Amino acid sequence: MSGWLDAVWGMALAVIQAVGLPFGAADTRPLAHGYVEGEYLRIAAPAAGVLEQLSVARGRTVAAGAPLFTIDRSTALAERDRLAAALAQAKAQRADLATGKRPEEIAVLAAQKTQAEAALRLSAAEWERQAALVARKVSSVDKLDSARAAFERDQGRLAETQAQLTVGGLGARPDQIRAAEQAMAQADAALVQADRRLVDLAPVAPVAALVEDTLYNPGEWVPAGSPVVTLLPPERVKLVVFVPETLVARTPPGTALRVRCDSCPPGLVARVTHVASKAEYTPPVIYSVGSREKLVFRVEAAPDAASGGGALHPGLPVDVELAP
Repeated sequence: MSGWLDAVWGMALAVIQAVGLPFGAADTRPLAHGYVEGEYLRIAAPAAGVLEQLSVARGRTVAAGAPLFTIDRSTALAERDRLAAALAQAKAQRADLATGKRPEEIAVLAAQKTQAEAALRLSAAEWERQAALVARKVSSVDKLDSARAAFERDQGRLAETQAQLTVGGLGARPDQIRAAEQAMAQADAALVQADRRLVDLAPVAPVAALVEDTLYNPGEWVPAGSPVVTLLPPERVKLVVFVPETLVARTPPGTALRVRCDSCPPGLVARVTHVASKAEYTPPVIYSVGSREKLVFRVEAAPDAASGGGALHPGLPVDVELAP
């Protein structure tokens, strides 16, 4: 009889060891089961094109700001040059409207003014002479009227040349200048957009990360918005644990959990970051040796890098100890 009891006791110890709990701790430190999951960054270009260069390799790490890949930019470069020329043209037109006439054109207007002044002096003298002759009844009134008309004509011509000379030193009308400034702003905005397009066709790593996968090879056609490189930053590795609804109250956000797995370093700790608001049925991929609870809550936890959390790989099954 004693041998039979010893056999049963040995089987019980084997079950306890399979569960992974020390003897006598089954009620105080229950386990929850889950796996490691990664939140990947899928880097793509906004425009379609041929993959010109792939600057990273799968399984390597990249620093923040390191180049990842380049889509053919020949068309984008040509468009950028065209818009740069359009901006230069708009600036030149704006400057031309503000400067007025050229010095040579001003010199022509000044010469015309001098000519008009000389003609006015001559017509004024002729008018005075004809007035004196008419007063002595030597000349006719018709000649006096002609002399007065010539004086008034030359007087108007001088006023015209003076006005032309004044206008020649002015810029364009205010509404023309505003229109030129708006055209310049429009060309500048288009150039900024073209520069941004060039940057988007040759993206860089937003953060230091592991190159999880490369999806295209140089020379292949890449559709617009299709990821070319998949990155996994260390801080985006998390634990997904399914806690029975009877124990979920023990894992509020901020709770520290002890983590165990086949390749985990000893003393690994993770801190709860999110608890699902709704229960779900246990996923079929989660296998519990000690229990078969059906209703669970999804709990996410961030592994502590100082305790070895950086060594976890997505897909790795883990167990976490819940608070007693």
